Amino acid sequence: MSNRVVRKISRADAEVIRALGEQGVATIHEAQGRTGVLRRYMRPIYPSARVAGSAMTVLCPAGDNLMIHAAVEVCEPGDVLIVAPSLESTHGMFGELLATSCRAHGVAGLVIDAGVRDVTDITAMNFPVWSKAISAEGTMKSGAGSVNVEIVCAGAVVCPGDVIVGDQDGVVIVKREAATEVARLGAERISREEKSRERLRAGELGLDFYGLRKKLNELGIDYVDEE
Repeated sequence: MSNRVVRKISRADAEVIRALGEQGVATIHEAQGRTGVLRRYMRPIYPSARVAGSAMTVLCPAGDNLMIHAAVEVCEPGDVLIVAPSLESTHGMFGELLATSCRAHGVAGLVIDAGVRDVTDITAMNFPVWSKAISAEGTMKSGAGSVNVEIVCAGAVVCPGDVIVGDQDGVVIVKREAATEVARLGAERISREEKSRERLRAGELGLDFYGLRKKLNELGIDYVDEE
């Protein structure tokens, strides 16, 4: 497969993306059958970071950010850059200058399976980033890669235009074709959880309304008054 930059991609409906962003990572993960979450080392660089947008995928050599610059040119407002190095890397492949460029072009955020630098400055910009590491180690701008091809980022397969949702719980990927259905399932889950929340506030035990006493019995758990 040749290295290439694909300019045009299909995206999920903007209202569906907004709804998924409001639902959050944990709800979406459960709603789509506990799938799509990136590996747990992918953390936001500041706690309040949140993002929801269409995936602009970037495949690049480790320690080289040339293709990130190339991706910014073809981004549309609201897209999220998701970057996978071809080899494991913790280089600081994204910094304050790239974040400034992303802001100018409407990029909503970054997910990168490598390192970032200039974290204080990026945080001050409120530019949301999830990364594997924070590192001052610099990078080159000389290696070929691709933009808007299928990649594997932090253990998850990501296609251009898939929906990316990130918050303090991590990052989850929703396949573009399934986004509307996942948003519907997520809304149903939130409604069910609100009913459960009210019952818990009223003092009802989860053991009872989840039917867990039967499970304890099946597992042979004995209740005794003392050891």
